[in-house]
Amino acid sequence: MNVVLWIIAGLLAAAFLAAGAMKALQPKTKLIESGMGWAADLSDGQVKLIGVVEVLGAIGLVLPALLDIAPVLVPIAATGLVITMIGAVVVHVRRKENQAILPSAVLLVLSAVVAWGRFGPYSF
Repeated sequence: MNVVLWIIAGLLAAAFLAAGAMKALQPKTKLIESGMGWAADLSDGQVKLIGVVEVLGAIGLVLPALLDIAPVLVPIAATGLVITMIGAVVVHVRRKENQAILPSAVLLVLSAVVAWGRFGPYSF
């Protein structure tokens, strides 16, 4: 199970790093044009903040355990990403963006699995 949690955390880290960097580095208008209509409902700062949170979460999923420095940060980062993805699902449901609900829900569930495993029976 430890290997499975590492694989899930690594995949989540890659996904959140890519998505977060895109949100943090690209202008809001470009995000909206690329299909992220939800960004129109938020300020530039809020979109950038979501991006930074996702990047920090991605780093927190693997780096503390990899360096063996405060590995308790891994399940904390996973829990933060669960909260972030709950917000994403709620936004997509409210905006009736049905195609975006499933990916957000999958990331939510995978983050919850990492949080459960690393807080619980498979902690470092």
